Amino acid sequence: MRFPFAETNKPEEPKRGRDDRRRVGDRRGKGDKLHRKLTPQSRARQPLFAWVIFIFLAIMAFQLFLQSRQSEIEITYTQFMREVEAGNISSVEIVDREVKGELGSPTTLLDGDREVQFFEFKTWLPVEDPDLIGIIAEKNPGAEIAGLPPTTNWGGVLFSILPLAVIVAFWIFIMRSMRGGGGPGKAFSFGKSGARLLTEDRPNVTFDDVAGLPEAKVELEEIVEFLREPRKFQRLGGKIPKGALLIGPPGTGKTLLARAVAGEANVPFLSISGSDFVEMFVGVGAARVRDLFEQGKANAPCIIFIDELDAVGRMRGAGLGGGHDEREQTLNQLLVEMDGFESNEGVILLAATNRPDVLDSALLRPGRFDRQILVDRPDLQGRKGILEVSAREVTLADDIDFAIIARGTPGLSGADLANLVNEAALLAARRGHSAVGMDDFDDSKDKIMLGIERKSVILTKEEIRTTAYHEGGHSLVSWLIPGTDPIHKVTIIPRGHALGVTHFLPVDERHNYAKQYWLDTLTHALGGRAAEELALKEITTGSAQDIDYATEIAKRMVCEWGMSEKLGPVSFGKEDHQIFLGREMGRVKEYSEATAVLIDEEIRGLIDWAMKRSRRLLSENMDKLHLLAEALLERETLTGAELDELFGESRHAEKSEGSSPQKDGNSTDG
Repeated sequence: MRFPFAETNKPEEPKRGRDDRRRVGDRRGKGDKLHRKLTPQSRARQPLFAWVIFIFLAIMAFQLFLQSRQSEIEITYTQFMREVEAGNISSVEIVDREVKGELGSPTTLLDGDREVQFFEFKTWLPVEDPDLIGIIAEKNPGAEIAGLPPTTNWGGVLFSILPLAVIVAFWIFIMRSMRGGGGPGKAFSFGKSGARLLTEDRPNVTFDDVAGLPEAKVELEEIVEFLREPRKFQRLGGKIPKGALLIGPPGTGKTLLARAVAGEANVPFLSISGSDFVEMFVGVGAARVRDLFEQGKANAPCIIFIDELDAVGRMRGAGLGGGHDEREQTLNQLLVEMDGFESNEGVILLAATNRPDVLDSALLRPGRFDRQILVDRPDLQGRKGILEVSAREVTLADDIDFAIIARGTPGLSGADLANLVNEAALLAARRGHSAVGMDDFDDSKDKIMLGIERKSVILTKEEIRTTAYHEGGHSLVSWLIPGTDPIHKVTIIPRGHALGVTHFLPVDERHNYAKQYWLDTLTHALGGRAAEELALKEITTGSAQDIDYATEIAKRMVCEWGMSEKLGPVSFGKEDHQIFLGREMGRVKEYSEATAVLIDEEIRGLIDWAMKRSRRLLSENMDKLHLLAEALLERETLTGAELDELFGESRHAEKSEGSSPQKDGNSTDG
């Protein structure tokens, strides 16, 4: 296990790339897919609302065309009556209150003759006037007067109701699609689960491609064997487990195990993500769950795999919507399908999650998930196996020793190790090597665990000198304390967000840590700040992450691990992470204010004791501190073996007495 003692940050988990699971429910070659896209049936599958929108645009264009063809001059009623009195009306049509017609306007030409020009006009009557026809006939004897019955402007009516018709047609189309009427090949098939069905064309991943997870492989191999030979287990009355839940941190190989099950099993394999059930429409999630299990029953015996189960299986009653929350409806349907009134014989549910703490208790009970398989970070032998599997297609040099690489990568997940192999291959190719060697793996490991070297960062001489003494303080304190992890590398070259890094390499795998181990950890975590105080007579901001890390360790020693003499083996400040409240709002304070003061005193006492111990170790070995700082300023990077050679003696020169707060008697610096 590696701890960031200097300014280095904890390395981020490598981002998972695109899942290479392909959609294989109806999977064919690229040529078949192209042919399927070009068939007349696929061309005819146009959405209904697209045709409605096309008709709407066509009518709008037609209306604009008619308006452009109209040449009537709109005149006011006053102008119309003035033309009537002048006798210029040649013809008129009256429909309701709309008046259309022609009027002649005489003009005088240059030679003295007069010419009459006719214009079409249109106006509207403000009120009904029964005497208007008589006035027109009297003032315009030759005018043609016509009256038409009221008519309906169907174009205008259609133009006004067409938007409403488009909305209604679109809503009907969505309702049909949600009921499955749209078909699996059309858009908005909300009721369909969208699960990928793997039958003949399966992933080429088998259990041989999975390393570092022996117990999980045994559990899943038994399920696959039951599907292959059910009578072997049923002859004694045994029943196949209905479900298996893969639990573990991100990047440990849960999805890879599921792909291996799909590659090994000779039964149909349905794969879907938990987020695929979530949709903006109410009831879609439950409909997709029903459709998923209907597909499973139709292809039984089969395996259904749900990745990221926490997206749909979170605890009920925590949402703001109560029992009517859409997510809870989806979960209720999933619970019924897994173990309800109807049985699902031959359908095995396989799921994966890295948040088992937020799953509903009804989902985890036997009968739904009979097995909970832990997929944890690999140990030393597991890391070695993962490196060997990941490097199968990599050209390796003769000096490669995966045992050494595995020993130097404690705490890394399977995804981290696969990324390490890939980075080493890319680095070797960039350097022009014919094969990937140990140097490439070592540099790749430093890049992943410590961060990328930032040689472009320009530091002042004072900053470089401060960094050298800071990292020298971490290294020297650890070198002097018995039982600490040996130093792998110390450097003052900026890496990631840190200006310098001190990296430790565990001797063996640790699963249980003693109190003395954490006291030693606190001591050399504060060694950098103590070195700045003693050698430079000044403190800097470079110790911020060291202080934060030491405070967190001291707090857990007091509140979680019961390593305080005054408080004893009692747990304080249990965290109750509510799903929608977040981490800070979910903290439960189960102790009094007096106990809180005592907790603060114990945490402060551990920090002060560790700081005092660091100062004492460094003040007694100031010659070694100056020597180490000068060597770092000269070489920039030193290994553990070079430190032993520099000091001319082996590690752990400190005696065992005075190595705990109780033996020192006083927990403050004084």
